Amino acid sequence: MDTKELLKKVRKIEIKTRRLSDHIFGGEYHSTFKGRGMTFSEVRQYQFGDDVRNIDWNVTARYNEPFIKVFEEERELTMMLVADVSGSEFFGTDKQFKNEIVTEIAATLAFSAMQNNDKIGLILFSDEVELFIPPKKGKSHVLRIIRELLEFKPQSKKTDIAQAIKFLSSVMKKKAITFILSDFIADDYEQTLKIAGNKHDITGIRIYDKREETIPSLGIVQMQDEETGELLLVNTSSKKVRRNYANYYSDRVTYYEESFRRSGSGVINVRTDESYVKKLLGYFKRRG
Repeated sequence: MDTKELLKKVRKIEIKTRRLSDHIFGGEYHSTFKGRGMTFSEVRQYQFGDDVRNIDWNVTARYNEPFIKVFEEERELTMMLVADVSGSEFFGTDKQFKNEIVTEIAATLAFSAMQNNDKIGLILFSDEVELFIPPKKGKSHVLRIIRELLEFKPQSKKTDIAQAIKFLSSVMKKKAITFILSDFIADDYEQTLKIAGNKHDITGIRIYDKREETIPSLGIVQMQDEETGELLLVNTSSKKVRRNYANYYSDRVTYYEESFRRSGSGVINVRTDESYVKKLLGYFKRRG
């Protein structure tokens, strides 16, 4: 992808996702992810309906009329986007590949965090950590994150979710709002997730394609494993082959949902032909 085309794509995603964060997600994000507490801002004259517990008695005595203390939410939160860039993310049978949906969701979340003056960081992973961008504030920083999501070329096509979570725990010493974006066709990460979930507010966003759930009966078909590159001849007419694949896929999904729930983390499932907007809004509203 040349620079001109990349900038055009970044701009297109910025316009779409920033509109969503400005008009829909910014407020929902703010109410869902609270700050560390309330800090004193100013005093003002008492108005009917104000909480009498907030009356500043010293100022009230000085001016001989009631004044109250005004508090603001102390935010300074950090969001970490942990995105899967393994080979299986470059799959899609409808309008978009899974990695394109990952980029749009990540951009929407990042602009929502930016709107609330929070820091945003990025971890791209395969079976190793491919890229780490430390958390910062600002529009130019968010645009860099979008560029990396669009054009980054991973060294490996395999997946190791546990490795990414371990890295998150090692670099983020304070609590972070964390979104892990992947198809979660993996296992052996539940224990690592439980440990990280004790410190961070974690949500898994599973992006998948409907064609991945089952294999259609098409006779003998050559298939390639996107993560290993291995070519296989598969007899898709065999009910046993189709059943075994469906069971394998179902087991991975069950493992993902149960692992996240047992660790106290959130779960969102987004299919490539569905609206991720509705899924994210529903999740924020349930949590808020």
